[in-house]
Amino acid sequence: MSSTPDPRDVRWVSSTYSDGQGGNCVQWAPEHALATGEFLVRDSKNPGGPHLALSSTGFAGLVEFAKNHA
Repeated sequence: MSSTPDPRDVRWVSSTYSDGQGGNCVQWAPEHALATGEFLVRDSKNPGGPHLALSSTGFAGLVEFAKNHA
C-alpha cells in the first residue's frame, strides 16, 4: 500500500449511509482510493482527527456493515 497522505490534502465526501442530520456521518476519499487502492475513512465531526486506511476488502466489509445496521 501507499503511504497515507495528509488528510487535509484529500477531497472527502460523505457516505450515502450517513444520516444527513449532522449526527452519524462517515466520510471517505474516493479519488485517493482510485489512485492508490487505499480507502481512507473518517468521522466528519472530527475532520482533523484520526482516520482509517482500509484495503478494498476492509472497505467492502465496512459498507456491508453499514447496509445491515442502518
